[in-house]
Amino acid sequence: MKNYIIIALTLLTLFPAFVTPLQLTMPPRVAAGEAYALNWAGYADVVHSGSVTYVNASWIVPSVSPSQGLKFVAIWVGIDGFNDSTVEQTGILAETYGGKVYYSAWYEFYPAASVSAPSSDVVKAGDLIVAWVQYNPGSNTFTTVLRDVTEGWTFSSPATSVPNAYRSSAEWIVERPAIGNSLTQLANFNTAYFGPQYTGMLKTDYAIINGNLGPMGSSGFNLTSITMVNMKGQTLAAPSTVYHKTSFYVTWYASG
Repeated sequence: MKNYIIIALTLLTLFPAFVTPLQLTMPPRVAAGEAYALNWAGYADVVHSGSVTYVNASWIVPSVSPSQGLKFVAIWVGIDGFNDSTVEQTGILAETYGGKVYYSAWYEFYPAASVSAPSSDVVKAGDLIVAWVQYNPGSNTFTTVLRDVTEGWTFSSPATSVPNAYRSSAEWIVERPAIGNSLTQLANFNTAYFGPQYTGMLKTDYAIINGNLGPMGSSGFNLTSITMVNMKGQTLAAPSTVYHKTSFYVTWYASG
């Protein structure tokens, strides 16, 4: 989803967010490998335009705490959105209200609306997810694939053209989406685990940048951590350090 740029907070940089009926993507503000966003937490490899052709991820669907009020969290892998106006992404969404939690899967080529997986593609807390986004140079299109290894289904997008896609970043993100122009409350996802150290899926949290396939923390991939904050600069969610260049977790702190 689209990253939202907000008036500067001292020492902060803000990014893009996600859009379906929800909208997922706003821009961050960055300094020395660290960035702060109103809607994203996780990591991005931030590179020159035209550099990214592929990104993949594995994660465990977190157990979201139920709430009475409406709250959301999206977890996804994607290309673009850190410093440009498109995002090519796929992931899962958890929505909680009335004391219940509802999970679903989706892909999105922002600024187009997101597309949800059929209800038969069931997502549950604890499921192992593997997903990737690929740029197809021959047709100048993008394709997304999301596989729920635990439940045994795969949800893919058609090859889709995305005008003005810069291919200048790859991301592994936990997000609070927006409805209209308003950010939602961030559901308490507790901890979201990414990468082979936690999932056992080798060669995930990888990207192809300038033709080189490597883990997200590869030399020259310009890895940037992203902490989600509110307008007062208080932390809502933050990533751990990256282990073995591929694995990390994001911890929930507050709803917004």
